[in-house]
Formats: sequence, C-alpha cells, structure tokens
Amino acid sequence: MSRKNIITILFVIAFFGVGNAQNTNENSLSVAVFSKKLEQTKDAQLVDVRTPGEFQNGHLKNAMNIDWNADDFTDKVKTLNKEKPVFVYCMSGPRSTAAAAKLKEMGFKNVYDLQGGMMKWRSANLSEIKKSTSKGISLVQFNEMIKNDLPVLVDFYAEWCAPCKKMEPYLNKMSAEMPDKVKIVRINADENTEICKELGVSALPVLKLYKNNQLVWDNLGFVTEEQVKKQISEIKR
Repeated sequence: MSRKNIITILFVIAFFGVGNAQNTNENSLSVAVFSKKLEQTKDAQLVDVRTPGEFQNGHLKNAMNIDWNADDFTDKVKTLNKEKPVFVYCMSGPRSTAAAAKLKEMGFKNVYDLQGGMMKWRSANLSEIKKSTSKGISLVQFNEMIKNDLPVLVDFYAEWCAPCKKMEPYLNKMSAEMPDKVKIVRINADENTEICKELGVSALPVLKLYKNNQLVWDNLGFVTEEQVKKQISEIKR
C-alpha cells in the first residue's frame, strides 16, 4: 500500500471519529442555542430536573419540575410524549445530562440538554420565573462581608453539588480551628442568585480568597484542604 493511501485511510478514520464525537453531543446545547431552539419549538416539553426547592427559587417559563433524584422520575417522564421534543435542564449540567441519556434510552426521539444549566442561563441574563422574591445578599452587603483584617475565604456552594459536599467538612474544620488566620464565609448559590451573577459565579464549587478587600485567589471545582491552606499561608509572605 502506498504512503498516499495510508494517509488517506488515516484521514478518513480521523474524520469519522470526530464526526461521531460531535454527533454524540449534538443535542447538548449552549445557552444561546438552547434558548433560541426552545422559543422556536411550538410543541416543546420543558423539564426542570432539579429538586422542588431549587425549582421554587427560579425556573424557566413553562417548565415542569420532575426531580432527577426522586424515586418516581421514570414514572413521571412516562407521561411525556415521546414524539415531541423534550428540553431538559438542571442547575449546572450533570443531572440534566444524565436525565437526557435516560430519556433517549426510554425511546424519546429528540432530547435537548442545556449546557451549564440555570447558572449559565442566569449569567446570560435570560428571563426566569421566580416564586421567591428573595435574591439573597447584595453586592454592597458582600463587600461589607469581605472587609476584615484577616484573609476572607468565600465558599460558593449548593446542596446538590457533590464536590461542595466533599469540601464542606474541611472548610467547617478550618473555620473552627483557624479563627485567628482566616474568616470563612459560605454562600448558598441557589439562595443568592444576584451576587453569583454579579461575581460571575456560573458553576460550582467556587472559592474566592480576599485580603484587604482585594481578590487574591479564586478556584473553580474541587480543591483539597492542603491546597486551600497553602493559598492562605502564602498571603502573609
């Protein structure tokens, strides 16, 4: 076989490999695409797969709440029309991705998943229905909270966030054991949507470390206790 033919075969394999990867994720839509497609689809079935508490704090217009983690999720989605498009979302993405896969497995033909969930939706300043009038602390209140002679570590978390739960015990331990070295503030992202929007918190968990009202370090995603303590200790150098 000539070198040219080998190169051609490799190109074809690479091309179809990329194509298959794209097809796998073709129904996972960005906020802009999801919003536009939802608006243009007359018979859309919009499903919020978060908990009822999260749903009450704000949801997309015309969304029905079917909790992915509830025991009756499968029974409830059976009431949907498999022939009509289904749009699913959660708070940050993982639950809706799992729910979308389940729906496809059950035979639903067109399922669209919102990348980044409500956090990305809110960051894009798109409209939502709020049953609760509380938006949590304001930016002014937040700035007062980080005024301190000590470094201030702000933890943005949510009850549904697995990495947040994993970090919670050591953050609580640090707060109890290091009161003379750092002030730790935990902010529930679900209950404080406005400050999350103001500070660009669109995924969780997020840690922000302040000194003299200035942000000196921030981190998205899980981080170990040792890494956090290292950042705090480096402030004093």
